[in-house]
Amino acid sequence: MSTTSPIGQPGHLTWLGHATVLFVSHAGTRVIFDPWLDNPKGTASLNDVGPLDAIAVTHGHFDHMASVASLAAATGASVICVPEMAAYFATQGVTTLLEMNKGGTVQVKDLAFTMVSADHSCGVAVGDGVANVYGGNPVGFVVRESGGDARAFYVSGDTNVFGDMALIGELYAPEIALIPIDGHYNMGPREAAHALGLLGVARVAPIHYGTFPMLAGTPAQLRDELKSVNTSITVVDLEPGGSVALAN
Repeated sequence: MSTTSPIGQPGHLTWLGHATVLFVSHAGTRVIFDPWLDNPKGTASLNDVGPLDAIAVTHGHFDHMASVASLAAATGASVICVPEMAAYFATQGVTTLLEMNKGGTVQVKDLAFTMVSADHSCGVAVGDGVANVYGGNPVGFVVRESGGDARAFYVSGDTNVFGDMALIGELYAPEIALIPIDGHYNMGPREAAHALGLLGVARVAPIHYGTFPMLAGTPAQLRDELKSVNTSITVVDLEPGGSVALAN
């Protein structure tokens, strides 16, 4: 690993392009979500990421887990995922598996990870990439720090809007959501605006857009759609490599 300072600041979420997000807790615990470091908008190498305590995986599509095995080998981080993805990662030599399922909560140092539903698909490409194996259900995560005043945040993974997002808001009250807005493989700005209304969050940092031309949704379009749902929701328009602090 590099001897230079790793990216990320305590209490901040950093978008590393596409669906890859790094969070550093106020106590210094480091977790990366859906790592695909060499995505076309990527801003960080393996060395830049630095030490990790956890790697949280929402589902088995390559653009959400291409860097899992290399990061786990380099850092020894726990890989948090559904049992079916844990079985797949074991075949890739990953030994630091922390499997769980929807509705469960696991603790990694000062961070509690609650796994919630998502509305998507989950097939893992094997061999030459033509065949797929079952990867279990796609999921999202709500994460909360132990102690202090930091609020929960929600990483949805790939998903369409679904009515039970209201339950996620009611049960866990995330303050900020990181959700896709691409409108091709996931919900677009119109659907995302309704999702945010169901979740009841104060802020959103859109992800999973602009990586390829077909992922055409934009934060500006999301702002326009939010006017018909809840104009008090703030859209945090991050550039890849940009960070946002959790509210206290």
